[in-house]
Amino acid sequence: MAEGAEKEDVPVFENIDVNTKPFHLRSFRNLWLEALKPRLYSFSNTDPAREEVELMQEMGISPETLEELKTICSTDALRSHPEEEAPDPDVVPPEPKLATLKLRKKRQDYKKTLLRESIGRHDIYANEMEMLALGRKPEDPTDFVQEGEMILTFNVLYPVLFERFKYVRAYQTLLVLGSQKLSELRDGICCVSDLQVFGEFSSTPDMVPQFISKDHYKSAFFFFEGTFYNDMRFPECRDISTTTREWAKKNDFPEFKSTKMEDTTFYDLRLKVGYPYLYCHQGDCEHVVILTDIRLAHRDDCLDAKLYPLLTHKHRVATRKCCACHLYISRWITTNDPHAPSEPCLYCDQCFRSLHYDEQGNKLGDFNAFAYVDPGAFN
Repeated sequence: MAEGAEKEDVPVFENIDVNTKPFHLRSFRNLWLEALKPRLYSFSNTDPAREEVELMQEMGISPETLEELKTICSTDALRSHPEEEAPDPDVVPPEPKLATLKLRKKRQDYKKTLLRESIGRHDIYANEMEMLALGRKPEDPTDFVQEGEMILTFNVLYPVLFERFKYVRAYQTLLVLGSQKLSELRDGICCVSDLQVFGEFSSTPDMVPQFISKDHYKSAFFFFEGTFYNDMRFPECRDISTTTREWAKKNDFPEFKSTKMEDTTFYDLRLKVGYPYLYCHQGDCEHVVILTDIRLAHRDDCLDAKLYPLLTHKHRVATRKCCACHLYISRWITTNDPHAPSEPCLYCDQCFRSLHYDEQGNKLGDFNAFAYVDPGAFN
């Protein structure tokens, strides 16, 4: 491989500590595998005896010197007491003499006065999703992630950056394999707009259709480095990037390309790490997608290929409670509602029916009602 090509295939910062220049993922992986020894990315554990032999060869020392180094550098040499007789490091003597221990005891005594029954649910949940799949292996050997496989980390941001958010935050974090199709990442992204039911149902609240938007409007695309990758897996799918590409052509912008996401793997792409890209679905629901990390699979990763894209983080969203009872999660949203304290207004199912219909189910007043899916209901 030419020297110039190698430089193009290695991530180099375009903006320091922000994003890299575009590089080809498959070529970068190949350079990685050429530079590393197979045992370094192998999923099998290395024999300790072999590691010792390689260490002696690399450092040019004898077996006697190695044994001496193992004794001197052992963690046991750092102990002031034998392990079985060592005192509990969390216990401070009743009357300490050292100033640091006095401060520590003072802090411990203060903590005992605080009432803490349990850890908050947010602290418990912080890394739960990531830990669930850590080190998991498939039952079927054919589902094993291949050695030398690349794992990409994508952050999916909110469709709307709310003004009250001081910092941009990721709504989801997904791990994908470099050999996977772009359509698999698309299926792994969960958005509340896919779960909405369109239509006005104030006259027929019991006849809300069962299908959701994701079942009815299946078109979507990713936009990476001047190319629209459209989802064309189903007969109902349309190339919704056509309008943008035609507008760009008429206004003397560079011509954008279009291809199918189900025919494209991540290894085929040229991407920037840390750069915002676009995912669009439901016509105009847009998400920012950022590649934040790229690495080789490790033996401690989830090795079941069927679990990828792997959801490792999902931000918790505050639920919207009913404006009447302030107790249950909202299921309906109304407009032009004479009974509502605000416009528009959210109701749970029970309060909505009690306020807007009589005992026979007849509509009271002239208002519009739409089915509402609360984002916080899926935490």
